[in-house]
Amino acid sequence: MKILNDLNLVNWYFKYIGIPLTVGVATYAILSQISLRRKRAYLNGKVVVITGASSGIGEALAHAFYQEGSKVVLAARRKSELERVKRDLQAKKLEKPSQEPIVLELDLANLDQLENFVSNVYKICGNVDILINNGGVSHRGSILHSKMEVFKNIMYINYFGSVGLTKAVLPRMIERKSGHIVFISSVQGLIAIPDRAAYAASKHAMQAFGDSLRAEMKQHNINVTMISPGYIKTAISLNAFNESGSNHGVMDKSTAEGFSAEYAAQQMLDSVVKKDNEFVISQLLPKFAIFLRHFVPNVYFWLMSKRAVKTN
Repeated sequence: MKILNDLNLVNWYFKYIGIPLTVGVATYAILSQISLRRKRAYLNGKVVVITGASSGIGEALAHAFYQEGSKVVLAARRKSELERVKRDLQAKKLEKPSQEPIVLELDLANLDQLENFVSNVYKICGNVDILINNGGVSHRGSILHSKMEVFKNIMYINYFGSVGLTKAVLPRMIERKSGHIVFISSVQGLIAIPDRAAYAASKHAMQAFGDSLRAEMKQHNINVTMISPGYIKTAISLNAFNESGSNHGVMDKSTAEGFSAEYAAQQMLDSVVKKDNEFVISQLLPKFAIFLRHFVPNVYFWLMSKRAVKTN
């Protein structure tokens, strides 16, 4: 009798809760995907400026936006690599009509050239719909032994370069009452770990700037999205500055095991399409670290002190 009652209870659960819940979740997922595809159509013909587009996340973002019919402006220091990315884009077989990518050299550390860069973009493209501040450099080294020049250079590239470009496009975006500023930050803009001080500081600054910018631009119908990636499989650790300012030249294990740049770029594109204020794309451990930092800070501080000892 007890077994029969248990079976009846199970049947009741699946009939009145399990099956409707499953159908509801599936329906919601399907409708969300349909809505997202429709929203992606907005990108067709939009001018999207991507810094750091010669490799890694920037290159993957170029492919993602180009595939949606956007006119992508590829910006970075290495013009030969930008030309390679352009060729790769034009070799793609797309269902939608494509627009020729634009290649423009840009050194984010040279703040004096940022206004001219933006002027050239407007001359060529007529306007800027989306600015993606992706270009940057990372750091591996202790605070004690890293040269002051390293801190200065990273702040110029990662923070001041993005601020300068943003300020250069804002007047015309405000005039048009339309635009979208995107910052590719890092989970280290939300937390800080040992041997990443210069990098984390630059990304924390970017987060603060983005929050202030979002508040000020709301009245002008300009969106601001802050994207914070965790470990993405790129050359970021290979190209990171070491304590002396040279290339680190080592692929970190966590980076090598990270999300692919292509997967990350698709997630980021959807975040832009949805006009998210902020979006964290990360593995579970960094997300847990963010949780600890905000809600159990003393535990986080203790864990980081232990990590600092292990890295020395």
